[in-house]
Amino acid sequence: MTLLSVVLPVYKVQGYLRQCLDSLLEQSFTDFEIIAVDDCSPDHSGAILAEYAARDPRVRVVTSPENVGLGRARNLGLDHATGEYVWFVDSDDWLAQGALTAVADRLADTSCDVLIMGFDRVHGDGRVVTAGAGRVLAEAPETFTLAEWPRVLKVLHVAWNKVVRRELLTKIDFRFEQGWYEDVSFTFPVLAAAERISGLPRACVHYRQRRTGAITRTLGDRHFEIFDHWEHAFTMVDAYSAQAELLRPPLFSRMLWHYVSVLHNAERVPRGSRRRFFERIVEHYRRYRPAGGYEPPAQDALSYKFIERNSFRLFRALELATRVGKKARRFKRVSVRRARKVVNRVREGVYRGYYHLQLRGPVDDKLALYAAYWYRGVSCNPAAIAGKAAELAPDVRNVWVVGRSRVQSVPPGTDYVVAGSRQYYRALARARWLINNVNWPGWVVKRKGTTHVMTHHGTPLKMMGMDQADHLAAAKDQDFGAQMRRADRWDFSITANAHTTVAWERAYPCRYETLEVGYPRNDRLAAATPADVAAVRAKLGIAPTERVVLYTPTHREWLRPEQQVLDLDAFADRLGPDSVLLVRAHYFHVTAAQRAEARRGRIMNVSAYPVVEDLYLAADAMITDYSSAMFDYAVLDRPLVIFAPDWAAYRELRGAYFDLMELPPGAVATTFAELVDVFSTGAYSGDAAAGQRARFRERFCYLDDGGAAERVVRRVLLGSTGK
Repeated sequence: MTLLSVVLPVYKVQGYLRQCLDSLLEQSFTDFEIIAVDDCSPDHSGAILAEYAARDPRVRVVTSPENVGLGRARNLGLDHATGEYVWFVDSDDWLAQGALTAVADRLADTSCDVLIMGFDRVHGDGRVVTAGAGRVLAEAPETFTLAEWPRVLKVLHVAWNKVVRRELLTKIDFRFEQGWYEDVSFTFPVLAAAERISGLPRACVHYRQRRTGAITRTLGDRHFEIFDHWEHAFTMVDAYSAQAELLRPPLFSRMLWHYVSVLHNAERVPRGSRRRFFERIVEHYRRYRPAGGYEPPAQDALSYKFIERNSFRLFRALELATRVGKKARRFKRVSVRRARKVVNRVREGVYRGYYHLQLRGPVDDKLALYAAYWYRGVSCNPAAIAGKAAELAPDVRNVWVVGRSRVQSVPPGTDYVVAGSRQYYRALARARWLINNVNWPGWVVKRKGTTHVMTHHGTPLKMMGMDQADHLAAAKDQDFGAQMRRADRWDFSITANAHTTVAWERAYPCRYETLEVGYPRNDRLAAATPADVAAVRAKLGIAPTERVVLYTPTHREWLRPEQQVLDLDAFADRLGPDSVLLVRAHYFHVTAAQRAEARRGRIMNVSAYPVVEDLYLAADAMITDYSSAMFDYAVLDRPLVIFAPDWAAYRELRGAYFDLMELPPGAVATTFAELVDVFSTGAYSGDAAAGQRARFRERFCYLDDGGAAERVVRRVLLGSTGK
């Protein structure tokens, strides 16, 4: 039996249907069928369905003889479903990558009757808002009944965030009712009848917030249909749940919340119908109030009291007062933000004045100022140089600039100033050496007698600097004049190899001296011992017997941060039980939730781990796409795999200094199946891959011998010109 039947009602969704179908059919999990119900859609949706059905046997199209509406279209799809489970997906939404694998794994682990999933809301302007459902579900027991954990009622009561055992729907003879709010009379009876419910906190559905067409933004009396669905929900709960009386209080609470939310929404109930809607609320309040009484939430106590008294006048007065209060609080928040902006501008102006005053003072010949990744912490090439400087030039004081939010990550004993502080401006004005892997702010003055060192933070594959002028679609900073003015401050540019030297000469045509000495951050990799590797793996909690694969995808300007090109859950499953998949997102995408690494099964999120070199040492193999991490990891001479499903698009949009497909550092995969095959067959570590890696290392890693930082310190801080 097919595991999953996806029932897809289709009506006037021609603009969204392909994205929905693609998000299903491109999943790595394949044990599912799509029952697409064409509800006599008057647009091109029917033709799109026919096209997909012709090329993929998993898509079956059922055509309704007439337009029957969402609920009955779902019923028609349910009648044709053959899967063990059913998922009613809306055809204007789409699934997150890896959603089906995650769902299938959770079903296998729990044997639940109903699986409730997390989701996010995607707005037309590109904003993605993570729903609170994920936080609620993360706190749920592994399996539960509605009576055991009624908090699940706080998760949005829709059909599309639930996968239901088909046998359960048959047992209660379930049919969707007609009209708006049909999800009410689905969700609550199904949850009440289920003997095993489970939650999946991850966002599996991208819930499209449509500007037009959604009932939540449609004014009219059809919103009165909500009462019919709640009546039907209570009737079914009474009929199919042995714990109906126990469920009455939480269901009653949710019903009231739902009614009041609809009434408060000015885009739903017309002004002339509001009193009548309120009277229906009162009717249901009296009919479904629990026999043992009801204690409303504190924030709703007053409005519910007016419902109990059937006083629309007082309810309306409270509503208006609440609205005025919200506006006042919003005005206050806006005023506070504006005041803070003014204060910050004034403070910055004062500090800038202080900075220019400090520029008149003497240069501190013993001060070296370091920074990395826009003040994100102590790392990369500057950290390696600072470490070697402490050894070879002990009379030089090494000071770091770190952002206020990163102070806790500064290694003990490290001297630092906080970006934006008075000490920060003084150090910028007085330092003899300024060493960074990105540019200092544009207002920083290049003083006579000071030395600016640009260490960079990667060997370039993608176009940079002036070379981006031919690839503007992916150029975040298109002020190339300002880029060059910042580069004009460089005295030294550190490169890892001749390839990088040549690329920077064209990308940054400025008057600096190139130090082609290898990358200082790779010294540790070149000198690493088995004991170093063992220590790092122990620190990460990885067993000596586990195979570690590190995945380091690069940033793609045209994709949202939450979009992935690799289904991580499915790939981790294919690696096998003796493997650990370390996932390192690009630093542009590290969120607050990723500040601490967390292991989930065979996947460990190390996106916020502070020392990337630790991860290189721990890994037995690396998968990347176009990240400069490949050049660093190659120093270890360990297996590297390129996963390049969109190389042609990346090269066209971002530009590249060489064809990665012609000179890869190891095996290449362009599809998920190829990637799985590379590992399952051992090709990732075979002779052919080793030969490709040797050619790659010969071109890019020949200077990484463990002495790059020393060469920089002797030339820059000690003034040596010898080779």
